[in-house]
Amino acid sequence: MSALFGTDGVRGIPGAFPLVPDLVRKLGFVSVSLLREQLLKAPPAGSWASRARKPYTNGHAPVVLMGRDSRASGVALGKALVHGFAKAGCVTVDLGVVPTPAVSYLTPRRGALCGVMISASHNPAEFNGIKFFTADGFKMAPELEDEIERRLGGVPDPGASLSSAESRRSEPEEAERYLAFLRSTFPSDRDLTGLRVVVDCANGAAAAFAPRLLRTLGAQVFEIGCSPNGSNINKGYGALETQAMQREVVRRKAHCGVSLDGDADRAIFADERGRLCDGDVIIGMSAVDLHEQGLLLGNKVVLTVMSNCGLIEFLRQRGVASVCVPVGDRNVTETIEAGGLSLGGENSGHIVFRRFSPTGDGMLTALQVLSILVRSGKPLSAFRAMYRSYPQLLTNVRIVKRIPLEQLPKTRAAIRAAEVRLHGQGRVLVRYSGTEPLVRVMVEGPDAGLCKTLSKQIIETFQKEVRSAAIPASDYQTSRSGD
Repeated sequence: MSALFGTDGVRGIPGAFPLVPDLVRKLGFVSVSLLREQLLKAPPAGSWASRARKPYTNGHAPVVLMGRDSRASGVALGKALVHGFAKAGCVTVDLGVVPTPAVSYLTPRRGALCGVMISASHNPAEFNGIKFFTADGFKMAPELEDEIERRLGGVPDPGASLSSAESRRSEPEEAERYLAFLRSTFPSDRDLTGLRVVVDCANGAAAAFAPRLLRTLGAQVFEIGCSPNGSNINKGYGALETQAMQREVVRRKAHCGVSLDGDADRAIFADERGRLCDGDVIIGMSAVDLHEQGLLLGNKVVLTVMSNCGLIEFLRQRGVASVCVPVGDRNVTETIEAGGLSLGGENSGHIVFRRFSPTGDGMLTALQVLSILVRSGKPLSAFRAMYRSYPQLLTNVRIVKRIPLEQLPKTRAAIRAAEVRLHGQGRVLVRYSGTEPLVRVMVEGPDAGLCKTLSKQIIETFQKEVRSAAIPASDYQTSRSGD
């Protein structure tokens, strides 16, 4: 992973490195310049460039599609990016506030050179970020990100270009094409009439779309977290703060609820009793449904190392194999593509239904889950009870500096000791977040009390060892939020 790009684009606090105007302008200029070069070469078969349309070969300037979530800081970041795009000879089509998956979907259909989304996804409102999609609608590969970072230091600031205003067109109506696509993924012989659904949009990008989408299919929708004001995204609502959605499900006697994150590329559900159903539950029920219909290609699903061992065993007993990859929906997508598979995801709620999309899409996931409920006639609680989850404790430890774990021998020894105490009946995973200043400690095993003890020992060892590197203990805080 490059120093600038994390697992999901460039993130930070606007106004502080790396989200400062000159670097953002340079990022826009270098990124589209590199992508133009790649498309003009003879691309290898199967690469993104070989699948991309080349709209500017007929004399037209290449188009960049740009969307953003509801953060107020997105406007200024977009303006800086447009300056960079214009300097590289590109026209920007501004989609306005849209979900991240809308940019992925629309980029190849518009014949755009690339798509760019200004969002920090599930992060708090003070953060923001920039992520790119190549012309085929896939997230930019790490090799391209590395090359962009290498080039950034060798180019001057493009500056604020007067021509950039002429190179930017606002076309928010393009989002209606994306909504039409989503509706088309719902079986034509079904609808949601009679279904009561709580929809939590995290005061984010889906607020103007998700409730309307479900209502057009006949659902009775109770919406919360649908009043974005530029500074309340993910605050008290959304996929990482689901309590409001869970309470509303019980209060409204709804059949289920769904919480999207700020840019709507992930979804977490609650059953009719308000109990959480994470991404593992959704992958399990979707895998079984697709398997029964003969649509689960390869009889395999792609999971990440964070998925519960109980899900893996459940799938194995039903003839469905699992392929485990590192955390990050891009890793899931790449493995799906390489294996010609149709389903994968993360327990954090990023689910990829490859029949329809190459990326995680919270609204698409909601439609597929609701379709299964309608077809089966079962409540979501029945799917939640399909398998027994092993107790899993995930603790986030805030950091101010990343010290490679291989340079922390005491921490590594504590991890090995925990693995020995689990006797092969569980897992320990310690990793740095690719999107936030956190180290994540996950302990999974048959006994919840033992998981808590082992997790505490690892965290205390980590903190003591890092303090010896002259980082104040006060710079560390722990939280229990999801990935």
